[in-house]
Amino acid sequence: MPFRTSPFPRPGKRAAACGALAAAAVTLLTSAASAAPATARAAAGPADFPASVGAHGKARVSAAVLDLDRPGHTPTVFGKSAPYDTASIVKVDILAALLLKAQDSGRSLTSDERAQTKKMIEHSDNAAANTLWRRIGLAPGLQAANKRLGLTETKGGPGGKWGLTRTTAADQIRLLRAVFDAGTATKTGSGPALSAASRACVRTLMSHVADDQSWGVSAAGRSGWALKNGWLQRDTTDLWDVNSVGRVTAGGHHYLVAVLTDGSKTMKDGVSLVERAARTAVSTTTAHAS
Repeated sequence: MPFRTSPFPRPGKRAAACGALAAAAVTLLTSAASAAPATARAAAGPADFPASVGAHGKARVSAAVLDLDRPGHTPTVFGKSAPYDTASIVKVDILAALLLKAQDSGRSLTSDERAQTKKMIEHSDNAAANTLWRRIGLAPGLQAANKRLGLTETKGGPGGKWGLTRTTAADQIRLLRAVFDAGTATKTGSGPALSAASRACVRTLMSHVADDQSWGVSAAGRSGWALKNGWLQRDTTDLWDVNSVGRVTAGGHHYLVAVLTDGSKTMKDGVSLVERAARTAVSTTTAHAS
């Protein structure tokens, strides 16, 4: 699977990855308040969303947005809610699964694991992802973690092909909510999920991706973003999967945003489609809230 380096450098920030996971957080999980997983409003947004953001030919696009600052907030899905290949956005899910595994053992991440997670998220390093994919137990390990995180529409890739994990925009919002929404993050699915220390770990890494990977949902907010992108040219079609997920700040509100695309002729086309979709989805959500 050719995961290629992005040719789209943008201003960004670099910093050290998260520190060690506090073992004491495991004890806190058992007394955390329960909260139901997020449920997306079906078929919301403009009916012609794909065409309106320039998804033509074989290109497809789906997006989901959650305004974290609105009481009783519910995600809004734009376009058809259908499964897409994750490409490298699954690395956030792999990290979450690794952190849950460490929590269950009552331990911090090892120095090697911290180094691997930094490379995997900040630099989208595939060798690090291969190592950690095996460490979490491949697709079955991801599925077990996702049950706890409240994800219901994500299926791990076969064998070592983590990039062919399939997911929906709504499920990516559930994952982001487990990281960024403190009100529901501690227990989102079938059991205790990410501790405060674990959530801080993921947020820190996603806030400091390498400069050449700061494109994507960041286009919908001027500052205060945290993200992970994914891109993959499929051997069977030569067309591109390009995705972006994360948190952005726009108009004084914090939004969780997931944009999934496939079928673009070039990576450049896919990146442009992702950014148009992110801007449109966030601006539409903001307008409807006014």
